[in-house]
Amino acid sequence: MGQRSTLQLLFGAFAVQVRAVMATNGVSSTSGPAKESGEHLIPFADAARYWLKLGFINFGGPAGQIAIMHDELVDKKRWISNDRFLHALNYCMLLPGPEAQQLAIYIGWLLNGTWGGIVAGVLFLLPAFFLIMGLTWTYAVHGDIGWVAAIFYGLRAAVIALVLAAVIRIGSKALKNPILVGPQTSSCGYRHPAARML
Repeated sequence: MGQRSTLQLLFGAFAVQVRAVMATNGVSSTSGPAKESGEHLIPFADAARYWLKLGFINFGGPAGQIAIMHDELVDKKRWISNDRFLHALNYCMLLPGPEAQQLAIYIGWLLNGTWGGIVAGVLFLLPAFFLIMGLTWTYAVHGDIGWVAAIFYGLRAAVIALVLAAVIRIGSKALKNPILVGPQTSSCGYRHPAARML
């Protein structure tokens, strides 16, 4: 099986899972992602620029990545409504695999169809991959130098702050019942690796 057919198979399996979830909620996938909701399609070039930017700044694990997407796509750009974003997030949490990556692909599909989903998925992953490789090389080669070690120590604190801000921001919009705030907050703190670094 070639690389192209493997990618088609993976994306096709993801699309089948998304369609199944959409069908159970009464949403038709035949009318197109933006047409069914009355939303307009975002210009492809604008969306691609956003996904590329996100690929360079999506540190902080899934909570941070999802918070960045929410802040940009819902609050600043208003490309997608908060309810639609939370529904997309719920769909992606049901699927096996990385939630933030699936959310980027799903929202890319909502905004620009199949090619929007593919571009969102690729640009979400590749820039961050190369940045992490560069940071890994820097730490491995120069990690014993004092100022380099201090920068990496500071990055750890910044990632923890980013994750906490993400939990507060998304949690305040998603958790409407105050009784659920305590268990969910303690659950997020226990599960996230950044919380265990303290």
